[in-house]
Amino acid sequence: MKNAWLCVIVLIGVLSSVVLGGSSKILPYPIHQKQLPNGLNIVTVPFDSPGLAAFFIVVRVGSRNEVEKGVTGFAHFFEHMMFRGTDKYPKEKYSAVLKSIGAAANANTSLDRTVYHMTGNAEKLETMFELEADRFRNLNYSEHDFKTEAGAVKGEYTNSTASPYVRLREMMLNTAFDKHTYKHTTMGFLEDILDMPNQFEYSKTFFNRYYRPEYCTVVVVGDVTPEKVNRLAEKYFGQWERGHYRAEVPVEPPQNGVRYVHLQNGSVPPYFSLNFKGPAFSDQQIDMPALDVLASILFSETSDLYKKLVIEEQKVRFLAGGAFDSRDPNLFSVQASLIKKEDMQYVKDEIMKAIEAVKKDGVDPAKLAATKSHLKYSFAMSIDNPTAIANSLSHYIQLTGDPESLNRLYALYDRVSVEDLETVAVKYLVEDGLTIATISPDAEGGLK
Repeated sequence: MKNAWLCVIVLIGVLSSVVLGGSSKILPYPIHQKQLPNGLNIVTVPFDSPGLAAFFIVVRVGSRNEVEKGVTGFAHFFEHMMFRGTDKYPKEKYSAVLKSIGAAANANTSLDRTVYHMTGNAEKLETMFELEADRFRNLNYSEHDFKTEAGAVKGEYTNSTASPYVRLREMMLNTAFDKHTYKHTTMGFLEDILDMPNQFEYSKTFFNRYYRPEYCTVVVVGDVTPEKVNRLAEKYFGQWERGHYRAEVPVEPPQNGVRYVHLQNGSVPPYFSLNFKGPAFSDQQIDMPALDVLASILFSETSDLYKKLVIEEQKVRFLAGGAFDSRDPNLFSVQASLIKKEDMQYVKDEIMKAIEAVKKDGVDPAKLAATKSHLKYSFAMSIDNPTAIANSLSHYIQLTGDPESLNRLYALYDRVSVEDLETVAVKYLVEDGLTIATISPDAEGGLK
């Protein structure tokens, strides 16, 4: 056992000096930033990956920006439409050029952003710039293409909501939020998806509003130099015209009292989630790092509660919890999948007891220290290739617009104290801000 602990100590030392580069920053590589006059941000991270580069464009537009009634789901819709092609590079030609440079392109949409990404031959970086600048500036599609893609989005929604868990989450968000656009999922409300084929003209409005340089950041990581990246950015994106639209996202009012939502379904094991109103992401405040640490201590596979409910008592199949990073205040959720419906109240009570214990007694300082180290070092070990680095930076760019938020956030983990855990538990994990969502074979959720 001594030898095992010695290996752990040596590993931590190596990670501190090699993985972290002897620096207080979690990302041991310099982040080069430049903003073009039109507002487009350019981020370059040189990384030792001979012949390989990741090219990401982060558009800080997601379902959060869908503030107008009747037209939710368009951020996700343009994730699809952006692959429809332009006059210069129609869909088939775009794919053929990507293949010729050994690259693969994809995209995904979330609450606060849409990300377009490819990884390929670093020597063909200019081709990547040309392809992406062309479709961001010159996307062109017919009404027929629009309606075809709208049908594909409807099919994706149907397939997705066939899952009871997805359906319950949709219902839960609609119940938990009254005003804020986090009320609807990234896919949008069903009635808006059904009406999407009739919104051809609005689609052009949406694109012209948001696919503008001030909403975008180009991230290039790998076998590149900032000089080359900045030169290509200026060449291909420098004449992109800045926009002027800003969405007025409604502020969510305080919640006063527990809310409930239930889905009757006997095809999956009994399930519930406890969804507390949490904070917005911040790389300046301790709240989000403290909630991350608290979630790991209370609900990870090494937690006392997991050992009790899952391993010893075998009442729970799955237990997890945590806060969701987002630009505006969102949810801290705890999920549990059970063996028997009859144990729901007991399991919910045990979760609440564990939370109340933190409020009253705090946590073991040694466990706190071990958890913080695990969170930091496991992340440091994961950023070991251009795509992983670009993806991580993109996450923090969507939240603040600044990739250095990654380093600032992880610096905050070192500061999280027992008192901070008590404070955030008292502040956020309260029943007045709780929405309980349940799945069971009967008509009632049965939780109080």
